[in-house]
This record gives sequence, C-alpha cells and structure tokens, in this order.
Amino acid sequence: MRTFADWNEPAPGFMEVDLVAHCGGSMSGSFAHTLVLTDIASGWTECVALAMRDSALLVEALEHVAKVMPFPLLGIDTDNGSEFINEVVLAFCQREEIEFTRSRPYLKNDQAWVEQKNGAVVRRLVGYGRLSRLAAAEALSRLYSSSRLFVNFFQPSFKLLEKTRVGARVRKRYQAPRTPCARLTASDAIDEATKQRLQAVEVTLDPLRLLDEIRSMQHHIAGLARGEHVHVPPHRDADLDRFLRSLETAWKDGDARPTHASKPKPERHWRTRKDPFAEVWPKVVLWLEQGPDQTATDLFARLRSEHPGSFKAGQVRTLQRRVRDWRAAAARRLLFVGGPDSADAAGMIHAHPAE
Repeated sequence: MRTFADWNEPAPGFMEVDLVAHCGGSMSGSFAHTLVLTDIASGWTECVALAMRDSALLVEALEHVAKVMPFPLLGIDTDNGSEFINEVVLAFCQREEIEFTRSRPYLKNDQAWVEQKNGAVVRRLVGYGRLSRLAAAEALSRLYSSSRLFVNFFQPSFKLLEKTRVGARVRKRYQAPRTPCARLTASDAIDEATKQRLQAVEVTLDPLRLLDEIRSMQHHIAGLARGEHVHVPPHRDADLDRFLRSLETAWKDGDARPTHASKPKPERHWRTRKDPFAEVWPKVVLWLEQGPDQTATDLFARLRSEHPGSFKAGQVRTLQRRVRDWRAAAARRLLFVGGPDSADAAGMIHAHPAE
C-alpha cells in the first residue's frame, strides 16, 4: 500500500494508473474505458482505449505502453478496483519485475497525479458522454495517438517543489512550468541516446496539425456519444488556414470543445422578491444626478435616516447593484448618444469620477 506522501522523488518509470469509464452516467451494459498512466517524476501521460473492462485486455495495454514509452516501466500504483487487484495483473508485474502497489480505499488523494490527468486530459478531450461498441474504442485510440504527442511534448505543467506549514497555513512552492519531455531530457536518470531521440521527435512535430487532428476526432466522438452513425474522418494533411481561422473566434464562444455539453440556463426577467427600493428609486436617481460620486453605502445611510425602520441592513447589497446598473446605463448613454447634451454630461462625469 502506498499513500500520496510515500513517493519521495522516484525515478521516471513509476506511474499511477487508473481506469476512466465512458458510461454516460449509467454503469449498466457495456461501454468503453480509458486506461490512464501518469509518471510521477516527469508527468508523462499515456492513455489507452479499452473496448471493455477486462483484466487480460488491461495487461495487454500495459505491455503495449511499456514498449512505446521513453523509459522502462518500473512500478504501477493503482486503486482497489477488481480490474487491478487480481491474479492476472499480479502475475504480469511479477513476470516483468514491476513494483505493484495500491492506494488506500476511498482516498482518491493517494492518486492525485493520475486523478488530475483524468480531468485535464481524458475528460477535457472526450467529455462525459456514453461511448460503446468497437467504433468508439477505435475513435478513442486515434484521438489518443495525437493527444499523447501534444500533451507530452507541448503542454507544460507545474510541479510541486516544496510544501511548508506555518501555523494553520500551508505554503507551496512550484517549479517553473515544463513539458514532460523537457523534464525527461533534464533528468539524470535518462540516458543520452533516449534524450536525443526525444529531441529528434520533438523537432518533427507540428502542434497545429496535432490540434487539428484532435479537434476532428472530438467531433467524431461527440457524434458517437449522441448515437449518430458518423463516418471515421480520413487521415489528411490538415487545412491549417481553416483551423487557424477557427481559433480567431473560438475565444468569443467560451469553451468550444465539441465534446463539451453545456446546458443553457433560461434568462430570467422577473424578480423573485418585492423590490424594496421601488418607491424611493426616483429620489435615489435625483441624488445620483446631483452628486454622481456618492457611494451606494452613503445613499443607503441617507435613505435609512429619512425613512427610519423601512430598510434592513442587509438590503444595502440590493441598492449597490441598482446603483451599479444605473452607472453602467449612464456610461452607455455617454458613449452612444451624440446629442447636444452629451458634452455637458461628459463634463459632469469627468468632474466627478464615479466610484
């Protein structure tokens, strides 16, 4: 058994392992899984698509990963799921001389490294939809073939350097952000031949083409999650002009991932409580026009003085929001109205800057 505090700066090759279920919220039936392995020393992450949850298939995935990683697989740390804690996986680790440890039950923080990658890599790329049948596993495999290169060669991350406790506060210092590839090439545990191969691979990679392939497969996977019969997109030389044009406006739409399923909230145009300032608001507006620099707190105190017992102390937040909205509307009028009164209004605002 290993806890989160028992790693003590291991050499590259000791990895946390977890299984992500693409069940769409229901564990009934058959669905695809993703096997995630994260190296503790470098952050190097490997994702393998599994068509089903099976120990023999999981061992084959571990054998495949051990062959393609730039360092030997020295140890795996898993949770207490039956797909890991069984004779098949144990026999594989004993045969390959791989250290096999597990975390404490029901304590996910013992696997903090791989749990972070589950969200930052798998869920961010694939989403939470249900993926079943071999077509989904094939689509995931193609997605991970591109994402592993982008994540490990072009996506930097922070790593905790030290943690000190001062009373009840915990202060953390982090290393400068680096990619997993950069951490491996700076490690004394990696031989020079491997470092040269990593650098040679990095020179040949184009991050824009990798991103375009990732986005193409995300659209395909999103269609599969919706139950559509979509054709697998062909391997192609990416249209980088189209892809770059899409990046110019993607930031305006927020999270533009194809697998992101946001639920729009209906806009509410009515009040759920009676407006406590409805009767006195014309008076407040007159005060604001006479002295735009007055704060909502000052106005609230003036109202309570003139109307004792009518307002509670907690209602000052409501007045602050109303004053903020009035000032925003006044600012818009200054910007978009070009009438003869605009110059006078602008002079008043400049003479008495708003809070």
